[in-house]
Amino acid sequence: MSSQPYFAICPRGLEEALAQELAEIGVLAAAALPAAALKVDKTVNGGVHFSGQSAAVYAANLHSRIASRILQQVANGPYRSEDDIYSSALGVAWEKHMRKGQTLRVDLTARKSPLKSLNFTTLKIKDGVCDRLRDKTGDRPDVDTVRPDVRIFGHLTEDRYTLYLDTSGEPLFKRGWRTQKGEAPLKENLAAGILRRSGWQPGQPFYDPMCGSGTFLIEAAQLALGIAPGANRRFGFEQLSGFDGKVWKTLRGQARDIAGRNADRRLRIAGSDISGDMLEIAHANWEHAGLPGEPWLKQLDARFARPPFDEPGVMLLNPPYGERIAVRGKQAPAERVKGKRIAPAKLEMDPRAEEEANEFAATFASTLKQAFAGWTIHVLTDDLDLPRRMRLKESRRTPLFNGPIECRLFRIAMVAGSARQ
Repeated sequence: MSSQPYFAICPRGLEEALAQELAEIGVLAAAALPAAALKVDKTVNGGVHFSGQSAAVYAANLHSRIASRILQQVANGPYRSEDDIYSSALGVAWEKHMRKGQTLRVDLTARKSPLKSLNFTTLKIKDGVCDRLRDKTGDRPDVDTVRPDVRIFGHLTEDRYTLYLDTSGEPLFKRGWRTQKGEAPLKENLAAGILRRSGWQPGQPFYDPMCGSGTFLIEAAQLALGIAPGANRRFGFEQLSGFDGKVWKTLRGQARDIAGRNADRRLRIAGSDISGDMLEIAHANWEHAGLPGEPWLKQLDARFARPPFDEPGVMLLNPPYGERIAVRGKQAPAERVKGKRIAPAKLEMDPRAEEEANEFAATFASTLKQAFAGWTIHVLTDDLDLPRRMRLKESRRTPLFNGPIECRLFRIAMVAGSARQ
C-alpha cells in the first residue's frame, strides 16, 4: 500500500510539540507493525503535515494526545471559481473511500479566499462528491449534519484548494471519560500539550492547585500509566472502505499491552480546588477514565496551598478566567495597523478589579515563595500581566490559544533558598 499525505490539526502554539509526538508515535507503532511507520513532513500554523500508510493514521489517532483531528488529503490544486472546486471534487475516487448507503457531511474553511459564499462552495463540493458516487455506484448518498458516516473537509487559501477525508470522527480531545465538564473546562488535547511543554515526566511529583474538573490530573495519570488516549472510543477511519480490521486489532493490542505493563506504576499526582462541587466532578471523571485507586484531591484555596509530596516537582495550573478570581473589565478594543488586526496588549480593568487581581496574585506568589521552593511552576492564563502582579520573573512565556482566547504559558522556577522571611 502506498504512502498517503495527512494533516494533523492542533491548538495554535502546540505545533512543534505535536510534530515531536507524531515522530514518537511512528517509532512506537512500527515496533508492532512496520507498516505503521510515519514521516513528519512539515509544521505549519495550526498543525503538522505527515505521511504514511493507513496503519500510520490508525496509530496516530489512537495515540496522539495533542492532535484535535487527523485528515487525509485527497485533492489539492489551484482554483479560480466554484466550478473549479466542483470539478476537483468530481475527480476524486470517492467510491474507493465510501460504501453504498453511507451518509456524509461537508465542512469548508477559508483564509483570504476571493469566493463570495462559502456556503455555496460547500454545496458545490457536496454536489461533486454525490455526482461522482451516483455515476460510479448508482447511489447518491444522503447528507447527515449530525452523525454522518463520513466527513469531508475542504480548505481554501487565496488561490488553492485542498480536500480532505476525516479519519478521526469526533474530535480527538473527546477521550470519552468526562462525566461533567464543569465551568470553562480546558480541552484535553490542550492540557496534554501543555504537560509536554512543561517537561514533566512520569514519576515526578505533579500538583494542580486549581484542578477544577481534573483535566490536567487525568491527562498526567494516563500518560504516566501509558494509557492510549483513544483506547476507549471509535474513529472515523473505521467507517471508510478499505478499513483493515486486522491491522487495527494489532495496534490496539499493542496499546493494551503497554497499559498493562504500567498498571502498577505509582502515581505522584495531586490536585486541589476551592470548590467542593468541582472536586466531586474531578473524582467522577477519574473513575470514569478507568484510573486506579483514589485520586489525591483536597478542598483548598490555592492561596494557602502546601506541597502534597515530600520533594519538589512540577506545578501546573490554569487559573479560572474572569469573575471566578476577580471581576475583570472589558478587553481593550483591537487596533488596526495598515489593515491588520492587532490584539490588545492587556485587559482593561476598573480600579477595583485591578486591586483584586493584584491582591490574589501577591498572596499566591507569597505561598509559592514560602512553601514551594525548588518547584517549577507553569501557569496558563489570559492575564498577560500575571508575572508583574506576582512580582516574579518568568523564565519562559509561550503564546498559546485556549480556543479563541489568547493566553500565555508562564514558566517560573522557584529557586530553593530564595524565599524572603
